[in-house]
Amino acid sequence: MSFIERGLRGLLLGELLSGMSLTLKYFFRPKVTLNYPYEKGPISPRFRGEHALRRYPNGEERCIACKLCEAICPAQAITIEAEPREDGSRRTTRYDIDMTKCIYCGFCQEACPVDAIVEGPNFEFAAETREELFYNKEKLLANGDRWEVEIAANLEKDAPYR
Repeated sequence: MSFIERGLRGLLLGELLSGMSLTLKYFFRPKVTLNYPYEKGPISPRFRGEHALRRYPNGEERCIACKLCEAICPAQAITIEAEPREDGSRRTTRYDIDMTKCIYCGFCQEACPVDAIVEGPNFEFAAETREELFYNKEKLLANGDRWEVEIAANLEKDAPYR
């Protein structure tokens, strides 16, 4: 570009006019901003959020106390204690997750042979104290009961990847 062409372009304010035309083009398009607490965007079926323990349809908890999730957790955030029941099967007596240690890697979900521990779709969990982020078995089962419909649907969508 020669010196004269640059001078004419600067004199006629070409860059300013092209910028204004771009602004006007986007001004009349529909807005993509979401009003967050009231509108939420789509979440991937593979999203890893708050942990939950699932139950079978008859109400019995799925966890068979194999402790694979505890063994594979790189942050050592999971603690499990188990004892045998009268019918010979093992079930957990204690299942704790320290969410302050959890790195949401999803290894616990991948290691579980019965899909008992899953990372659900809930990303809106906050706490005022550190103790509220220590999840025990009751809280994890309550999360599973609350999010079971979404979790089951996401596991069905995610089936080709498993």
